[in-house]
Amino acid sequence: MEIFTGIFALLVALCLFSLFSFKAPKGNAAMSGLADAAIATFLLEAIHKFVLGNLLGIDYLGELGNTIGGMGGIAAAALVMLRMGTPPLYAVVTGLSMANLGILEGFIVGYLFTFIVPIFKKYLPEGVDIIVGALTLAPLANLFGTSISPALDMLMGTLADMITEATLLSPLAMGFILGGLIKMVCTSPLSSMALTAMLGLTGLPMGIAAMACFGGSFTNGVIFHKLKLGKLSNTISVMIEPLTQAHIVTRNPLPIFMSNFLGGSLAGMTAAYLGIVNNAPGTASPVPGLLSSIAFNSPEKLLIAALATAIAGLVGGIIGHRIYLHFFSKRVPIQACPE
Repeated sequence: MEIFTGIFALLVALCLFSLFSFKAPKGNAAMSGLADAAIATFLLEAIHKFVLGNLLGIDYLGELGNTIGGMGGIAAAALVMLRMGTPPLYAVVTGLSMANLGILEGFIVGYLFTFIVPIFKKYLPEGVDIIVGALTLAPLANLFGTSISPALDMLMGTLADMITEATLLSPLAMGFILGGLIKMVCTSPLSSMALTAMLGLTGLPMGIAAMACFGGSFTNGVIFHKLKLGKLSNTISVMIEPLTQAHIVTRNPLPIFMSNFLGGSLAGMTAAYLGIVNNAPGTASPVPGLLSSIAFNSPEKLLIAALATAIAGLVGGIIGHRIYLHFFSKRVPIQACPE
């Protein structure tokens, strides 16, 4: 029952995440801002604080990483508003008001307050709107963020606990499901970094997500090469950052997502079996996932995991390619890449 509950919680979070991205006004842009914030805070914290600070003993970078890691709310509010087209001054003022608040609070405040900013420009004279807007936005944003923080912490904490507990009870089963789903999100126009940042995943579930994204990048390499989806540059790009090839992915979802689920699942199971952990939420992407994992695992274990998940991703790509050719290629032909 706990494993079922954990899987159900993950699917609910993924459905809500997808609905917001595709149906909410400027939802996809807001999610891109959240992913940017995860890179700007969690990734830098993982590398500077845990790797360069704690492991290598560079105190300055360790302190810097610790400081940056506590600014998730600031980064999320500002970057979400900038992605949605808000003037920089309003975005920065709103972001600064999120000091000492989490990345999810910053995301919600940034998204909602984006629709408030035009009111100042509409009803106030030019110049006055900036001053009044800045003075008004800061306390309103802070009060709103502070008021929703306890409920968000409880909700996201509950979801994360369900997923974590299910993963600890059945690592291989959750490695298969979590790895496959996260890798599909990683390759889709959605953002796996934003999803894992929202959930605040840490420990083994985040380790599975990070290594599934890394191993699954080789799945993408195989499927792009075998199906001749674009040029060599497209294949390299999709392995480094899948979102750069969204125009190809969205035209050929069946072979790509089917292969991604297989490759991500195999890589996720491998990471679960090896016990890879990652305490930097929001780093579920091929390169950030591998780099951030350096901070929380021994070099020997991570090297073995990197090689094993890469092989798992290659196997997933080969199997997915063969399944597509034998069962789907005539009914769902490959769509040419738009120039």
